[in-house]
Amino acid sequence: MAEIIENMHGRRLIRMSTDDVISLVKTYQTFACESLSYSEIREKLDKSDIYIPEDF
Repeated sequence: MAEIIENMHGRRLIRMSTDDVISLVKTYQTFACESLSYSEIREKLDKSDIYIPEDF
């Protein structure tokens, strides 16, 4: 599960678990296998919603 960490400068970092990273890579690979170019992959990713669970 992802964890949002705020530092003293007010900037947030997201610590992600291995499962979160694998999920993101799988999503990317799904789009990459269906597309022929970087711009097509970028368009598909821009249109999709990717959610990472938040844990405080």
